[in-house]
Parts: sequence; C-alpha cells; structure tokens
Amino acid sequence: MTSTWLITGATSGFGRLVAERALAAGAHVIAVGRRSDRLAELADSATEGHVTELPLDITAPDAEQVLADAVQAAGGLDVLVNNAGYGLFGPVEQIDADKARAIFETNVLANLAVLRATLPALRASRGRIVQISSLNGQFAWASSGLYSASKAAVELAGEALAHELAPTGAKVTIVEPGVFATEFAARVDVVAPHDVYAPTVGKFLADFSSLPPSAFGNAETVADAVMAVVAMEEPPLRLAVGADAVEGIRESLRSRLAELDRWESFAPAPLGRAV
Repeated sequence: MTSTWLITGATSGFGRLVAERALAAGAHVIAVGRRSDRLAELADSATEGHVTELPLDITAPDAEQVLADAVQAAGGLDVLVNNAGYGLFGPVEQIDADKARAIFETNVLANLAVLRATLPALRASRGRIVQISSLNGQFAWASSGLYSASKAAVELAGEALAHELAPTGAKVTIVEPGVFATEFAARVDVVAPHDVYAPTVGKFLADFSSLPPSAFGNAETVADAVMAVVAMEEPPLRLAVGADAVEGIRESLRSRLAELDRWESFAPAPLGRAV
C-alpha cells in the first residue's frame, strides 16, 4: 500500500531531497512550498499522480485549513516532515519587533499550524512526525539568538508532543542538522551589528562568511537520515546530523552539566529571612 507524506518546504534544500527520496520509494507526496514552479518541476519528475502540488505560504491565515483539506483529500497521512523555516541572524538587541515576529510566525506558529492540520490523520495511521530543527535548537552563539530561540521552541514542543502521542503509536523525531550546503544559507536574513557588537556578532559573522565550501556538509546526508528514522520501528526522539552538530551539542551539554553541578548547592534564603 502506498504511503502518503506531507513535506513543507518541499521546493528546495532538505525538503526537496526528502521528497525525491520518498517518491523514489513509491510514496505519494503532498509537496508544500511557496514556489509553484518548483513544485511543478517535482511533479513532472515523478510518476504521474504521485505528487500533490500545494503552493502555500504556511504562515497564511488559512494555511491550517488548506493543509487539513489536502490530507483529507489524500485519504490520510503516514509521514509528516515539518521542514519549512526561516533564518535570521544578528544581535538580539538590534532585531526589531517585526523581524522577531516573522521568525516566530514561520518557525514556531506555522510549524504548530501544520501539526494541528495533520495530527488527527497521523494518530489514525500511527504515523511518523519529523520536526526539522537545527544544532541551534540546542545551543546559541553570538548572532543566533532569535533563530536559536525559535528552534528551541520547536524542540521542546516536539518533545512534549512525543510524550502526548506515546499511547497512540505515532512517533516524533527531532532532526538537528549542522551546517549543510543548501539554499538556506544564501537566503538567511542578517542584521549587521553596531560597533558595540563587532567583537562578538561581527566576528562570528565574518568568520562564518569566510568558511570554505568544504566546511559545509552534503545535504544528502540529512535527507538520508530522515528516510532512515521514518523507517525505524522505534526512532530516536532527537537525531543530530553532521559532526559539527554532534560535537557542538555534546560540548553544550557538558558545559550545562558542569554548571549545574557547580551551582547545585546554591540555596537562596527563604523569603522574609535576612541573608
């Protein structure tokens, strides 16, 4: 029986690569993205009838209903790859309210709208939910504050969802890619730092922009990882992909554990009692 997948951000990057692999495996793919020309290209490259093109901005007010209608028309859903996202880097202080609102609307609120639209069908099929996060969902560096915060929200919502869905048989995996060569890096919104942040944000952005192509992983690796976890009977809750993600997350966890141990005995005086 043909499985049905819904993939957001299916026009490029990880989403496109996963869509191609799912189609090669015989799946029916509801391909969601803003660029109708790229969705048409995907459909033209696949077996007729195996791609449902869904040109959609997932932040649109009616996106949840449009997605739910597409799932219903497909007769159900087996796999969700919640992949669409927006990159924003710059000093926390300098990112204005409109930009902050935009990144949370795309990376968090739209992600939740996709979940609401698809979860009834995924529960019924005991399906698989893949939440695409980032190594920055586990830690932040100078310039990644708002992006990291949005991905951390995806991580913790996904963790809670995994607990909530446990009795249904539906499984959640949060995929945490490192730095890979996709169109995402070329499309990120960068807020140039003021002088006060030049030694931190400015230095990081300059160092990052000077990285050679060899520093960026092959995006195929992430797509292969998504396919692997979807096929697992008991997939991991979190999967870091790329040596930089594994080492960065490991170092962050070690640092947090060391800080927890260092301050474990800290006990503020009870309220109303002088120190």
